[in-house]
Amino acid sequence: MDNGKTQTKQTQSEISSHKALELLKKGNDRFLKNKFLNRDYNEQISISSQGQFPFAIVLSCIDSRVPVETIFDQGIGDVFSVRVAGNVISKDILGSVEYACKFAGVKLIVVLGHTSCGAVKGACDGLEHGNLTHLLKKIQPAIDKTKTKLTEFRDSSNIDFVNAVANNNLLQSIKDIKSKSLTLKEMLLSKDVLISSAMYNVDSGVVKFNYL
Repeated sequence: MDNGKTQTKQTQSEISSHKALELLKKGNDRFLKNKFLNRDYNEQISISSQGQFPFAIVLSCIDSRVPVETIFDQGIGDVFSVRVAGNVISKDILGSVEYACKFAGVKLIVVLGHTSCGAVKGACDGLEHGNLTHLLKKIQPAIDKTKTKLTEFRDSSNIDFVNAVANNNLLQSIKDIKSKSLTLKEMLLSKDVLISSAMYNVDSGVVKFNYL
């Protein structure tokens, strides 16, 4: 909702996939204007303790500069937030999204990346360390798809390359969601759920959506 009230089963049922996307867009606009909705968090804690009815799930990077509820001006119980470095896909992530969409009534999946992503920079530089090695390798397909001129560097020193890889990584994550989860694929095909990529600019705070 865009009135600062807590989501209920009724309000969730009244929000379409496209309306859910619009709510996030309006929330980002309020964030940019520093005009946040007035919320009573104690009241939201009390009401949501009886059940949760989010309208969207956002898969984002762990980056501390991208606090999901803040940049979309959402309150307690409005959105599911799944965070992992580089917003990459795993079975655990897929299971979380499946739960949100199939059993919790979510209408919208947003895969949110951001500019100057540290995970993407690490992948571009071939960083290897412990379990991080496995995670960063999931970004490699996006690196391979990103074209550059012969004179351009293909590492973190080239921020345009890094941001282009981040965009391609969003598309790879969405491709993985559609190809590795039969549940989500069916819900997307039936239009029960909408999916969109989005890119957050850490310099401006602007989120650009790309409905797919």
